[in-house]
Amino acid sequence: MADRLCLQGILYVLHNDIAWQLLPLELGVGSGHTWRRLDRWQQADVFDQLHRVLLAELSAVGELDWSRVCVDGSHIRAKKGEPTPVRRRSTGGRRAASTT
Repeated sequence: MADRLCLQGILYVLHNDIAWQLLPLELGVGSGHTWRRLDRWQQADVFDQLHRVLLAELSAVGELDWSRVCVDGSHIRAKKGEPTPVRRRSTGGRRAASTT
């Protein structure tokens, strides 16, 4: 299956919020190859690269409204202030317990 048809199938599933199994066969874009290719593309960062290219092109022609940007940090650890010091075990000798 051509990359373009797979991408159309992926976009159809995402746009219509349906399960892969409900992808209409008459569209000619869906099969087990579609979701396997999606997995390979995700591992190869294809969608991150595509996103960057689209943002650059839209920005170049003035089609981005940065006044309505929302930053979602739900998948990025936020560091607030100084890091919490880690308690470390002492490597020094200990006093023996009293046996009397």
